[in-house]
Amino acid sequence: MIWSVLLLVFVTVERLGELWLARRNTAALLAKGAVEVSAAHYPLIVVLHAVWLAGLWLLGWNTPLHWGWVAVFAVLQGLRLWTLSTLGRRWTTRIIVVPGETLVRSGPYRFVRHPNYVVVVGEIAVLPLCFGLPVYALVLTIANALVLTIRIRAENAALAGAADDARR
Repeated sequence: MIWSVLLLVFVTVERLGELWLARRNTAALLAKGAVEVSAAHYPLIVVLHAVWLAGLWLLGWNTPLHWGWVAVFAVLQGLRLWTLSTLGRRWTTRIIVVPGETLVRSGPYRFVRHPNYVVVVGEIAVLPLCFGLPVYALVLTIANALVLTIRIRAENAALAGAADDARR
């Protein structure tokens, strides 16, 4: 059971670190003249992730880990690091558009338009499976799909608008 707690501590610290990084990057981007787009749905993302993590602590802290799923989760963490390092200071949890900047097309963006969301979808599903919680994984994956539908539409619209502005 100690491994379950350690995995939950790792994910909690990772998420808190990402929030700190995102806040720092957002402030820097806004100071450069960037604009936040479609902020109204952001609280849904925050609530979804908070519920997901709190539920994992409540249901999973005292369960044995399923190591095959932990290995899949570890691969997702590698993809997460690749995505974040590719975006660098442009990575944030919000939709931020910097006028005149081109879209990133290197790293995982060569293969997938939204690699960060691929990772998030995987994590939302896989981490509960690490604790033997398939129903929890299914319910939160469905909720995440609904929120990401809103998010990706908003982000695609913002990116299309930024691309149009850059062509002018």
